[in-house]
Amino acid sequence: MCLLLIAHRVHPKYPLVLAANRDEFYVRPTDPLAFWPGEPHVLAGRDLQGGGTWLGITRKGRLAAVTNYREPKRKTQQARSRGLLIHDFLTGCESPLSFLNHIRSQEEQYSGFNLIVGDLADRSGVGLFYYSNRHDEIIALDAGLYGLSNHLLDTPWPKVQRGKRGLQEILELGVDISPEVVLKILGDQTLAPDAHLPDTGIGLPLERLLSPIFITSSDYGTRSSSVILMDEQGEITFVERAYPKFADRIVEAETHSFKLTIGKRTG
Repeated sequence: MCLLLIAHRVHPKYPLVLAANRDEFYVRPTDPLAFWPGEPHVLAGRDLQGGGTWLGITRKGRLAAVTNYREPKRKTQQARSRGLLIHDFLTGCESPLSFLNHIRSQEEQYSGFNLIVGDLADRSGVGLFYYSNRHDEIIALDAGLYGLSNHLLDTPWPKVQRGKRGLQEILELGVDISPEVVLKILGDQTLAPDAHLPDTGIGLPLERLLSPIFITSSDYGTRSSSVILMDEQGEITFVERAYPKFADRIVEAETHSFKLTIGKRTG
């Protein structure tokens, strides 16, 4: 996943508004959003190559998302798939903070990543945490609007700034939020000006290609866009729109809705 926007306890009706684009090679095999066979409490897409996922939630409100950290000159030999971080949290029962402390002790097993995990049933007002193995600090997310791409949390890359502005405009309306309106933000293919591009060591042409919120190219691009809404009653709406190569046709969105079930921390 290469863009994640989170409005955490900002909107009067929706304590959580999450929008995300997953960017990946078109040839990487993927299952679309669904409840997993064998783990029927887990709702997520599935990376059939690495065995994990990029974004998911459970019926009891365990939430996790991951993005890669862009560092082309640094390789982790025999690295474990970063998507397994999400798999392990969603199928486990550790608290978010305990899970991140465990991962922190094993961070060298993974290439660079940014990880968001949380418990949406947590009424303490925290609930969400961020950790990157390229920053080595666990951060509890206060109420606010956050953006994450392939660097650290809220690094002001053009796509992050553009996405946060778009989501902020929706939040300021103070009314019901339509997933379709949020998906429109995620479909923005505007290229960033060269002067605003980061230098991550991949060269200007590739920085330019990867600069939009929604990416298209011959072999790599935005494979899916996702929106998760949670209202004050714990009603979850999870919408995913998966795209064919080049996003060359309108694709029907897959929508799942359910109410959080509160109980023991078993997922």
